[in-house]
Amino acid sequence: MHEVVVIGAGPQGLAAAAHLLERGVEPLVLEAGDAPAAAVSEWAHVRLFSKWSEVIDGASKRLLETTDWIEPAEGYPTGAQWISEYLAPLASILAERVRYGDRVTGVSKKGRDRSVDVGRSDQPFTIHMVKTDGGEERIEALSVIDASGTWNTPSPAGADGIPALGEKTAAAAGILSYQIPTPEDVRALSGKHVVVVGNGASAKTAITQLVRIARRDPSTQITWVLRRGVVGNTFGGGAADELPERGALGQLAEKYVADGLADLVTGFRVTEVNRDGDRGILIAEDGRSLAAADQIIVLTGFRPDLSILSEVRLDIDQRLQAPARVASEVDPNLHSCGSIRATGAADLAHPEEDLYIVGAKSYGRAPTFLALTGFEQVRSVTAALTGDLEAAQRVDLVLPDTGVCGGAGLFDAPEETSGGNCCATTPAPIELVSSLGR
Repeated sequence: MHEVVVIGAGPQGLAAAAHLLERGVEPLVLEAGDAPAAAVSEWAHVRLFSKWSEVIDGASKRLLETTDWIEPAEGYPTGAQWISEYLAPLASILAERVRYGDRVTGVSKKGRDRSVDVGRSDQPFTIHMVKTDGGEERIEALSVIDASGTWNTPSPAGADGIPALGEKTAAAAGILSYQIPTPEDVRALSGKHVVVVGNGASAKTAITQLVRIARRDPSTQITWVLRRGVVGNTFGGGAADELPERGALGQLAEKYVADGLADLVTGFRVTEVNRDGDRGILIAEDGRSLAAADQIIVLTGFRPDLSILSEVRLDIDQRLQAPARVASEVDPNLHSCGSIRATGAADLAHPEEDLYIVGAKSYGRAPTFLALTGFEQVRSVTAALTGDLEAAQRVDLVLPDTGVCGGAGLFDAPEETSGGNCCATTPAPIELVSSLGR
């Protein structure tokens, strides 16, 4: 019987393990990939807009400082640097506490499916896994922290939340992709027509990368597609953003649009992807279509895979698929303020006691997650699991403001009518109870 099983050896999963060790609890981390931070390795070429001090967890740093680890000099790491200079050394210290090639396929209560009440709280969790070699295993744990992230479930181009007609066929043909292109990918797109669908930091990063090629080869055409009907806060908070690199990224994308280096198409909600030989044509629900593209890059965010938790009881928001109290902080349908309250164990608790979803998965479909957020979450959650309720209730983080406070929803309405003051209220605290070792 394990005390705590952590699902995922990414930044938050490894941080959770470090916090548990610091509190005298032996964690077991289950990672589907063959190395730590497998998801980060798939965007290793991308530079973070958070600096080193904002992407290193406190307990993890203290653990690393017991070795000959050298803390990176201040700056903005790439994904590859984040792994090599921090996450991989951390995983190395955790050693056999991290198991690779173990893909979790389900979490349940021993001998109880979701519908059974009797004796439920007295039963441990069962974690079902498929191993790389095709074998299966089931283990038991008193508590579970799901830090599996959302990387493997990108949102589709289709504006209604499901793949557009022809989207899967286009993706299979290599016309459509869901990742920020690598430098090699970008070079191969010189002289071609590239469409980028999406409005977040990933889309802005792709636009800035593609523009560098377009400057060298003016025959390169870049079309940036937004679902929003009004530009409004498209380019972020600029100088008001408390993460300067994030603000600068938006300003750079705005300049490229203004300079005519990328064509901005707004209010374009994709309903179909047609094939024209080896090219793709996007069609909107209003009948508009774009010129045939050699490559369509879909960067419309991510969504959580909750299927592995289908047999446990969750308090999930119906819009964002995030824990309900977290969703109330980050739901763009309710507000879009750049100031978001840090969330902890009380916000992340579910009806299934001793189960927590942390990291990017805890934000569901919301795009505003930061590594800092996850580190604060696991600090609070591990405190709650070990009975330190004072530390669990305490908030040790004020998140940086984005500089954006525009309104709600899809920003289709004029800003003066699209929402009220979203930063005026704070949810009442929830009382925590000790969980581990019941």
